[in-house]
Amino acid sequence: MSSRLEILVELLHHQSEVALATHSVAMPGYPYATAVAFATDERHRPLVLISHLAEHTQNLAVDARASLAVARSLGGGEIARASLVGELLPLAGDDPAGKRYLRFHPAAARFLELGDFRFHRFEPKRIRIVGGFGQAGWLDGRLLVDAPHLALDEEETLLAAVAPKLPAGVGLLGIDAYGADLVIEGTRTRKTFARGPVVGAAPDAYLTELIGEKS
Repeated sequence: MSSRLEILVELLHHQSEVALATHSVAMPGYPYATAVAFATDERHRPLVLISHLAEHTQNLAVDARASLAVARSLGGGEIARASLVGELLPLAGDDPAGKRYLRFHPAAARFLELGDFRFHRFEPKRIRIVGGFGQAGWLDGRLLVDAPHLALDEEETLLAAVAPKLPAGVGLLGIDAYGADLVIEGTRTRKTFARGPVVGAAPDAYLTELIGEKS
């Protein structure tokens, strides 16, 4: 059975949209929920690109505390889901995490040209995981941040090595310590590494699993 942390990582990497709840300025005391596109940074934290004019961004400018919800159907009426509680904070303009976001959402580059959009990163404090019936519990947000991960420069090196070897019709969005996010014939999919999180000096482990060679 997967751990709660593994369930969380897979949820975050499987989905491309997340529900965002902020503290409403227009309706003080009430939450304001909306849906936004997202990707993850190198430490699996959600990244969003939002306009300064948006209602949720104006709420965040007053109170950065927020919650994100992500879910995935397991079939048979069961839903795996996670509620992240923490703060959604703007990235520095030179933060390279934005480049990773644009790999997952290349059309969003046009929003940056408008001048009022900015990347924000979610810093989790606590996370409620429901992996299915009878699988529920809280995680400290640091467990996600400290989970096995690849540095952005390591990921880019692997992307450059793997991409030319992929079959026709397969595109590679990102590689992380737990798996890879791909587009196959226009459909996004997730490939989890069978051997578990790969860390340290293990680039060959990523390469062989992604291109289907025997290790």
